[in-house]
Amino acid sequence: MKRSIGPIVLLLAAAVFIVMIPSCAKKEGTVVQFALMGSPDTLDPHKTSGTLTFQAVRSFYDTLVEPDADGNIIPALAESWTVSPDNLTWTFVLRKGVTFHNGDKLTSADVKASFERLVSLDGGKASEFSSIESITTPDESTVILSLSSPYAPLLATLASGWSAILPAGLIAADHDFGSSPVGTGPFTFVEWIRDGKIVLEKNPRYWMKGVPKIDGVVMNIITEQTVMVQGVITGALDIVQGLNETDVPGLEANPEVTVEKDLSALVMVLAMNTSRPYLSDLRVRQAVNYAVDKQAVLDVAYGGGDVVGTFMDSGDPFYRDFVSLYPFDPERAKKLVAEAALPADSEFVLALPQNFEPHIRAGELYQEMLRNAGLNVKIRLVDWSTWLSDVYRGGDYDMTVIGHTGKLDPDGRLGGYGTDKTYVKWVNEETAALIEKARVTIGFEERKALYDRVLEIMALEVPHVYVGTSYRFNAFRTGITGFRMDTKLDTFDFRYVEKK
Repeated sequence: MKRSIGPIVLLLAAAVFIVMIPSCAKKEGTVVQFALMGSPDTLDPHKTSGTLTFQAVRSFYDTLVEPDADGNIIPALAESWTVSPDNLTWTFVLRKGVTFHNGDKLTSADVKASFERLVSLDGGKASEFSSIESITTPDESTVILSLSSPYAPLLATLASGWSAILPAGLIAADHDFGSSPVGTGPFTFVEWIRDGKIVLEKNPRYWMKGVPKIDGVVMNIITEQTVMVQGVITGALDIVQGLNETDVPGLEANPEVTVEKDLSALVMVLAMNTSRPYLSDLRVRQAVNYAVDKQAVLDVAYGGGDVVGTFMDSGDPFYRDFVSLYPFDPERAKKLVAEAALPADSEFVLALPQNFEPHIRAGELYQEMLRNAGLNVKIRLVDWSTWLSDVYRGGDYDMTVIGHTGKLDPDGRLGGYGTDKTYVKWVNEETAALIEKARVTIGFEERKALYDRVLEIMALEVPHVYVGTSYRFNAFRTGITGFRMDTKLDTFDFRYVEKK
């Protein structure tokens, strides 16, 4: 399948975009124009697993704790916490003087209501709270989480976007947080034009002194990278992220643009639904792995990166190298396909999220590589909301392409694997048991030994093609400083951004 957009169409799209940008924010002051690579399915952090939502709502909500620039978990809405010797009782003391965007004062009741809401909803991360047996609030500033068993990932869970704290009063009133977020975060919500923009305004009562440093942010939803590049060149955009490596030389030649490159915490995968008749055969999944030139996919579709060979980003302390297990070997792939004796009319449908140009490029490469190995692959484009509901949650697909964002704890990425609860439907009792054991094991070395075996099994059984950890290219107009990406979570932190 070939995708082609003529140069005239691209230039017209860029021109229209450039004309429209100045009208996005009429308020006076320093407003940063930012390019968001797709449209979130919702702005409710409790109802989704979508990275785009967590990226967008990072500025509206706070969590009890958060990661610092080095990935250490530090106080946020909770100014301190203590843990009982048996790791079953966690006591958090809330920061005083914090208010929600609607003027309500933050109290322990909001924390309790938020977590109870989260576990009652479908589509989010309720499973990460399953070890919490009870939540008590002895006073307005104290929250006590009582666990049924030790839970090593707890702090990482509480520092992640889905653990956002919402006002109890609005929860009780069944407020629509999906279209009108209300939190304690550094920016307040102004408007969301779906597939157009999300407008944020500085929260003047933010609990952290001295930030934000800008008056607002406009998240312009742009899926075409050519339009993003043109926007930052002309000055219509101040910050763009997720650029192709091929765009970098031209941007670096512009004295008004600075480009930064770093290794993301993503794992790019070609995922396979192992409950499908042919993909339940390990030989077919192995053939798919041998057929894919992983470095070429990283270079062409994702701007380069490190091949990983298993389901962990290469910068993670729990990473273990299994790259040598499935080198690029098209001939071996053909032999395995022949051994599996697939019917001549067998076909695999590759579902691609159409909002993400890099994933579509990767899908086209996979289609050609798998064709060369004797596998017939048909591409189907789906919008992001459909991908989340039908593919990721519903498991209605043969193959798909996605990038799994980093997590502050391995359980955030590996939890559920080895059971049919994940979208690859891969069942392995040993893996499931090891993940459960690691979840209640305290101590890095003890947990790493368990995860080493988990990653080894997953590398051998290949429910995914683990393509690699991609580089990340961000571009900034001159005068923009202080932009941060939350460590491992790949979410945007605008608190320290300055525009001069």
